Amino acid sequence: MRFAIGDTDFLLDGEPHRVLSGAIHYFRVHPDLWADRIRKAKLMGLNTVETYVAWNAHAPSPDVFDLSGGLDLGRFLDLVAAEGMHAIVRPGPYICAEWTNGGLPYWLFADGTVGVRRDEPGFLSAVQRYLEQLAPVLVPRQIDQGGPIVLVQVENEYGAYGSDPVYLSKLEQMHRSIGLTVPFTSVDQPMGSMLEDGSLPTLHRTGSFGSRSTERLARLRQAQPTGPLMCSEFWDGWFDSWGEHHHTTSAADSAADLDVLLAAGGSVNIYMFHGGTNFGFTNGANDKGVYRPIATSYDYDAPLDEAGRPTAKFHAFREVIARYAPVPPLPASMRPGGSGHLDESADPGAGREARVDPATDVAVRLDRVASLRSLLPALTDWSAHDTPPTFDALGAASGFVLYRTEVDLPSGGVLTVGEEVRDRAVVSVAGTVVGVLEREQHDRAIALPPVTGTLELLVEDQGRVDYGPRIGEPKGLVGGVAVDGVPLERWTASPLALDPIAPAALSVLGAIESTDGDELAGPVVAAGSFDLAVPGDRYLSLDGFRKGVAWVNGFCLGRYWSRGPQKTLAVPGPVLRAGRNELVVLELHASASRTACLLVEPDLGHTEA
Repeated sequence: MRFAIGDTDFLLDGEPHRVLSGAIHYFRVHPDLWADRIRKAKLMGLNTVETYVAWNAHAPSPDVFDLSGGLDLGRFLDLVAAEGMHAIVRPGPYICAEWTNGGLPYWLFADGTVGVRRDEPGFLSAVQRYLEQLAPVLVPRQIDQGGPIVLVQVENEYGAYGSDPVYLSKLEQMHRSIGLTVPFTSVDQPMGSMLEDGSLPTLHRTGSFGSRSTERLARLRQAQPTGPLMCSEFWDGWFDSWGEHHHTTSAADSAADLDVLLAAGGSVNIYMFHGGTNFGFTNGANDKGVYRPIATSYDYDAPLDEAGRPTAKFHAFREVIARYAPVPPLPASMRPGGSGHLDESADPGAGREARVDPATDVAVRLDRVASLRSLLPALTDWSAHDTPPTFDALGAASGFVLYRTEVDLPSGGVLTVGEEVRDRAVVSVAGTVVGVLEREQHDRAIALPPVTGTLELLVEDQGRVDYGPRIGEPKGLVGGVAVDGVPLERWTASPLALDPIAPAALSVLGAIESTDGDELAGPVVAAGSFDLAVPGDRYLSLDGFRKGVAWVNGFCLGRYWSRGPQKTLAVPGPVLRAGRNELVVLELHASASRTACLLVEPDLGHTEA
């Protein structure tokens, strides 16, 4: 088959074709649930699935390129094909996506000499290698080779970042050089000169917007007089940041704008069809003068919620799509009031209803408790330094680094960080926490009490900036540390082995005797067991806890924070098992409770309304 760009339409084997796509990021969804999410996209009436490719997820270090398990992009695309659907792939190299560092590997910028998103030899050389590593996955899965891929996007919203046609041209040539033959696209907001700055005549321009479709399409047509109109990011919701409200949008209003878009003959990629979750330490952040880390949930108020259940928006969008294209029958379980689940054992086209046993909330007592300090031998690999190294220098992409030095301060003093804390430091002296330095509050100084002994700073990377000029910046204690103006030297430092959590630490926790009590004084790690008759999606509530990280059966669910908005962490059904399960929580501060709860329903927090 052939897919091409005509004067007015996309062409599938020479016939006009409308792209009806929805975004699903394979790296935000447990791989055992990919087929379910893809099938539900088809049931809403979509004929295409779109995904970014997160370079940094596949390449945690320069000598590794991982395509296994939850990063098996080939398998994800094969599942799209198995549903009889097409695929749009957006390999970047920059993706934004509210994903840490916008998808760019931290190690790329560790020595400070490599450019970011520009015509610079070090950057382009790394991109070439990345695309060559993707080629065996993408090239044979193009539509003209019998696969599902019909479009590939080059870069991502580049017009909001720069205007360098030489850089874009070299990127385009690299994509072609690995054997990609399908049409190439670009995407930008139909505002100002972004559409012109972020594309080339050889790239098909598409727009990103979620409202005022008539106006946005007119601006797109102005920038590109011929070819099919496409909104390749139809924003149907928004992401959440810690400390803000949970974002929702009107299903009726979004459906009305989608109707306008389709009535004008446009093609669409709904962003997001299913958002998923920023598991582990994968969330990004924004910094436009104030640093704002993005929450663990990426529910996005999408047509499928974080657990893959249809929302009101699913049904509203499906009704609109049915006016312009055939939609398959909807099984009863997917209709309003149904369970929202499909029977994975059924034929993919049959839509047979799932038989789901009733689920109940499960309380989990965290009865095994160990201070973080006592677990450090199982979590650390110390190295010595004259000044505090960055995360990047230590080979730490994300998570936590513990910094230590010895001090003699008989009268105390004021500790200062020279440039910036990136992003949050719990400060302790002689094993006692004395305070917190937060980048979000622009904190750089803290008073220390009299002490002779060990000074520790437990620094958390809360998410690398994913948008704008601060992409690629290092993490840690940037600019050195001093007390009363005198630089502190002779440091030891170590990343903490938390994602995945070190098996040796789990072994220590498993051997600890149960204890009574209700409170936790952090930094502390607490563990507890619970039984399930039938595993299925749950939501972890840590009411009374303040801030930290949680794991179920060794799988890192991500960060929690009492500041919200989200009050629960998604626990995918495939992570759980029938019988005994283990919950581990790292609480950085303190908790008024040692009881967690696995809920049947999520709580993503208060909304603006």
